[in-house]
Amino acid sequence: MNPHAYCQDKAAKSGSSFYYSFLFLPAERRQAITALYAFCREVDDVVDECHDLSLAQTTLEWWRQEVARVYEGQPTHPVGLALKDVLPRFDLPREQLLEIIDGMAMDLQQTRYLDFKNLQLYCYRVASVVGLLAAEIFGYTDRATLKYAHDLGLAFQLTNIIRDVGEDARRGRIYLPIEDLQRFNVPAADILEARHSDNFRALMEFQAERARHYYAQAFAHLPAADRKSQRPGLVMAAIYRTLLDEIARDGFQVLDRRTSLTPLRKLWIAWRTWMKA
Repeated sequence: MNPHAYCQDKAAKSGSSFYYSFLFLPAERRQAITALYAFCREVDDVVDECHDLSLAQTTLEWWRQEVARVYEGQPTHPVGLALKDVLPRFDLPREQLLEIIDGMAMDLQQTRYLDFKNLQLYCYRVASVVGLLAAEIFGYTDRATLKYAHDLGLAFQLTNIIRDVGEDARRGRIYLPIEDLQRFNVPAADILEARHSDNFRALMEFQAERARHYYAQAFAHLPAADRKSQRPGLVMAAIYRTLLDEIARDGFQVLDRRTSLTPLRKLWIAWRTWMKA
């Protein structure tokens, strides 16, 4: 399997909504964003699937070295080879790829966040940086588009956190800020033991409004001149905002289940948004 086929397979098998936002891109840009997405999946899988802390840290360090090899022209992993292939055509700063790894490493170091300011750093590294790299791949003419990409990445990560509260709790992680838990009188034990309550629902409504704020802020930053080039992000936003609405309609029953959209529905939203943008 050649490197780009490996990345395509990785993206397709993930079942992620991101895959649907790539479908209508020209081949060159689709290859690049798929390579970036595969890189993110590889380093994320290290944290989620490796239960040995020392081994996970060692593996992330290997990926840091692989990033260095990408920019030296000597990668060894299929994802590294794919990234090396797209570098001459797209400006993907090494420091930003390393920052994504730094974000994943935060999951090995802490399982709670005191307040939203601390959570924002994590979201910036694992999502906003990805948005900035994606904006480079999609193309832009106005630097205000980078503000859009930053805020959209943050909105996506906040949506992920809402969707995955129960799944993360089963891994011993709570991304909802301690400050917010205290404000809504939701003990961490309620989340870890999947106890739904009116207080928990109010807490999650607050989290959803925060996510919606960042979606709105992102769209406000996007210049009209770059709207067409940034359509993949708009597709992703349409899918994710629909997911957020579904979770809210379900009463934020996220402690013992994972709300998702069917592949057909994602494809329909993607096509409709692409044609309208």
